[in-house]
Amino acid sequence: MISLGRTKAGSAPILANPVEVRGEWHAPPRSAALVIGRMREACCSGIRMVSDRQPQILRIENCPAGPPAVWLHRDASDTAIIHVDVGERAWTQLAYQFGHELGHVVSNSWDSEAKPSAPCQWVEEMIAESFSLRGLANLAAAWERSPPFPGDAGYGKEISHYRDNILAQYNQIASSQGLGTSSSWFTRNRSTLEGFVGLSDHAKAAVSILLPALMARPALLEDIGALNCWPERAALPLDAYLSRWRASCKSLGSAGLLPDLIKTTICSR
Repeated sequence: MISLGRTKAGSAPILANPVEVRGEWHAPPRSAALVIGRMREACCSGIRMVSDRQPQILRIENCPAGPPAVWLHRDASDTAIIHVDVGERAWTQLAYQFGHELGHVVSNSWDSEAKPSAPCQWVEEMIAESFSLRGLANLAAAWERSPPFPGDAGYGKEISHYRDNILAQYNQIASSQGLGTSSSWFTRNRSTLEGFVGLSDHAKAAVSILLPALMARPALLEDIGALNCWPERAALPLDAYLSRWRASCKSLGSAGLLPDLIKTTICSR
């Protein structure tokens, strides 16, 4: 096991708390830990973390037998366990998978009660994916400025290329669904969005709308720390879900702008 200690005294818990790296790695675990630490900072640095439900420890395990996921567990109640499935020195793949699952952790989806549920799980999936893709942009720039491995500054361009390919795919999906050209996209696709517990093609299409807003206004991301702070979590109708989220933002002292942005820029299309 490789463990990273606290990174910044006085910083937000998700940035400051220890990271453990376990599992079957095809590269030095210490190198994997270094990339994970860089991506954590790329995703979270500069964002006020308002949640009082964050884990004390992040554990990342490479598990080739299964898909990336946050492992919901009853033991180690202070630890969020993230499973990834990455190849040898596939640092961009590692950063991308870890970033998405970290988005779920920041959304308070990491303990035994955090089972994904319809009809509003698509909102969290869209946010987690946007969270990761924004983090990749920051990671690419930081890697070029100060690579974690000697002489490896050029790899920053590989990270950017990987991210661009994902976004091109999502933009193509959005275009094929008429998102951006039709005023009834959400109405036509609502049953599909709400019936799929995971990152569906329709949630990927919505990323093409949400991500630019998060890139332009990263302060919006503080509201994700107020997600899922109510017993029903995602198992509420959309209007009730957004209402609970706004109330949670108010209770935790965040601006509450992100639920309104999703309502007006995605759910009104």
